[in-house]
Amino acid sequence: MLVEFDKQFLDDSHRFIGGIDEAGRGPLAGPVVCAMAIMPLDDKIDGVNDSKKLTPKKRDALYDEIISKALSYSVAIIDERTIDRINILNATKQGMNECIKNSPISPDLILVDAVNGLNADVEIIPIIKGDAKSYNIACASIIAKVTRDRLMMELASTYPEYGFEKHKGYGTAQHIENLKKFGPCKIHRATFIKNFINQEEMANFLKNF
Repeated sequence: MLVEFDKQFLDDSHRFIGGIDEAGRGPLAGPVVCAMAIMPLDDKIDGVNDSKKLTPKKRDALYDEIISKALSYSVAIIDERTIDRINILNATKQGMNECIKNSPISPDLILVDAVNGLNADVEIIPIIKGDAKSYNIACASIIAKVTRDRLMMELASTYPEYGFEKHKGYGTAQHIENLKKFGPCKIHRATFIKNFINQEEMANFLKNF
C-alpha cells in the first residue's frame, strides 16, 4: 500500500514527509509543473494512485480531496522559455526546489520521484517509480497533473488551432500535424520542436524571444 510505504519513514525526527513529483516533462508545448504534498498518513484518501493510471474525472475528484486534506502543499510552474534556456531536467529541478522553498510546512524528509540533485536542508530520497509506491508522491503527482491539464485547457482557447485541450501539448500525431500546418505558437518549446519544423520557421520563431 502507498501509505504503508511512507509510514516506514516516520519516526521522532521525521514527522512531516513531503512527496514531490512533476507533470509535463515530455510535451512539445506548455510548462512543466511541479508539486509537493505533505499528507496525513492516518487519514488516507481512497483511490490515490500514480496520476497516469487515473482518468481525468477521477484525478479532478482526488485533487479536490487532496488539497482539502493536505497538511501542506505547494506548486511551481516553470515556463517554456526557461525550459529552452536551462533544459527540461534543470527546469524540473528548479520547480521542485521552488516547491520545497515555498512549502507552508517544512518537511523533515522528502521523497521525490526519481530526480537527483535537489537543494534542501533535509534528507531527500529519490525513488524510482515513486508515484506508484509513495502516497505523498502520488498525491503530488495528481496535484501537478491536474494543475497542468487545467492550464493547458485555458491556453487552448488562446491557441485553438493546436488542440491543446485534447493532447495537453504532448507530441501526438494531430499536434505535430497542426504544428507543421500552422507553425509554432508562443508556448511551444523551441528545443522540443526543432525536428518538426523547417529552419526558416524556427528562425522566425526564435526572433520573437
